[in-house]
Amino acid sequence: MRRRYARHTRHRALPLLLLAATLAFALPTLADRHWHDLHDEVRHGRLVALPEILDWLEARYRGQVLEVELERDDGRPTYEVEMLGPQGQVVEFEFDARSGELVGMEGVNIDAMRRKGDDER
Repeated sequence: MRRRYARHTRHRALPLLLLAATLAFALPTLADRHWHDLHDEVRHGRLVALPEILDWLEARYRGQVLEVELERDDGRPTYEVEMLGPQGQVVEFEFDARSGELVGMEGVNIDAMRRKGDDER
């Protein structure tokens, strides 16, 4: 009886293991395709390269980048860059990913992060 139960359990687990293995191979492929598409958009000039955004921020604001996200709000791609300022403040900068233009900032004491001589080009 014990053997039959063990065999039965093994046969039930087999489809779940096959599904898990399929997902394990499929998910990286989907992620790779997403990154490939993003790289193509940057290469063809449809999106500004992230290093350009980060260089712009570094030239104008003091702080450490905590997180970067590419969002598509209402079909418009935006980079959201979260920074930790010198006084411990967390500020999020939002950039239009097509033009590289700063379109918004959110946080406290943002002025304390500005580098001296910032001319807001």
